[in-house]
Amino acid sequence: MNIKEISRKINQIAESYASYTAVNLSKLVRVQSLSGNEKEVQALVVDLMKEAGFDEVRTDGLGNVIGRIGNGPVILAIDGHIDTVDTGNLTNWDKPPFSGDISDGYVWGRGTVDQKGGIASFITAGRILKEIGVPPHITLYCTATVMEEDCDGLCWKYLIEEEGLRPHYAISTEPTNLNIYRGHRGRMEIRVSFQGVSAHGSAPERGKNAIYMASRAALEIEKLNDRLRTDDFLGKGSVTISEFVSGSPSLCAVADYAHLHLDRRLTWGETKESAVAEVDQALEGIEHTTEVLWYDGKAFTGKEYGMEKYYPTWKIAEDEPIVTTGAETFRQLFAREPLVGKWTFSTNGIAINGMHGIPTIGFGPGNEVMAHAPNEKTPVSDLVAASAFYALFTHLLDK
Repeated sequence: MNIKEISRKINQIAESYASYTAVNLSKLVRVQSLSGNEKEVQALVVDLMKEAGFDEVRTDGLGNVIGRIGNGPVILAIDGHIDTVDTGNLTNWDKPPFSGDISDGYVWGRGTVDQKGGIASFITAGRILKEIGVPPHITLYCTATVMEEDCDGLCWKYLIEEEGLRPHYAISTEPTNLNIYRGHRGRMEIRVSFQGVSAHGSAPERGKNAIYMASRAALEIEKLNDRLRTDDFLGKGSVTISEFVSGSPSLCAVADYAHLHLDRRLTWGETKESAVAEVDQALEGIEHTTEVLWYDGKAFTGKEYGMEKYYPTWKIAEDEPIVTTGAETFRQLFAREPLVGKWTFSTNGIAINGMHGIPTIGFGPGNEVMAHAPNEKTPVSDLVAASAFYALFTHLLDK
């Protein structure tokens, strides 16, 4: 068959599996899976991959599920994280968040967009490829990864550096509203600490109030945000204070400790070193210490694994082969031009491409504005389109 015939066939099969994909997503949603507590849902992922006919399915030491189809020299990974955030205020939900309800053309519930919809779609793509044949030059790995909501990229740092899984290309199934994304800003978590000297609250002049130090610093951080670098594609870097903590011997004493937690978003050209230096320069004259925080995680397997909370910026040029292949895949399937853009938030791409330079794009079902929101839902039509996209992409990826 030529590509047009393959595209037509894949579209037809994906459409015929619409209910299968939606039901699989519903099953995944009904199993709660906060970061570090994904054991039960990962067992379900293993069963669904085996049912779809994957050649090999295994779980690594961190709890990531890795399904393989094919054995060719070109390695493609399609990734989706299986963990979700919590529900928040349940009164904001019109349907129970773990119902997995399928109605009105949507699958409803926590994780349908972020990011179990992508996993259900690539499982269907695997089933399609087992039916029509995986291209002989391709090895496809589909990864349901863990702990992303707690520490994006940690799972792929483990896969690459500990498991030795290093694909030539990767697709993230984070929600893109069926657009093709080629990067996003990086981020980092910075703590700025202030050491004061306590004194009795009746004589504050005897002490050195850490809250006043931190408050002056907070105003300088606000000004720093206005001066940060801008990139034509990724937009402006940003910094905001997300936490202000202080301590004192009692509520009748001068505070002798305070810290600010900074959420720093990094545009192209900004680095960990440059971001720390900008903070220190902005706070010149205010005694402080600046540190990039560390994540210590414990997986449901019992494995302890961590990384610095620096998540590098990444982007792929629009004329790179993985982007042009994605665009051609879209045209063949949907007979229109794709929108090529970027995520607002951060993804596992910070490790796959940002740390390890593996060419990566995003294509996922659902709209990212629904991520972490009440009444999260994904159109069944998006699931169908995504499963077709992942299957056809393997046929268009160069040898």
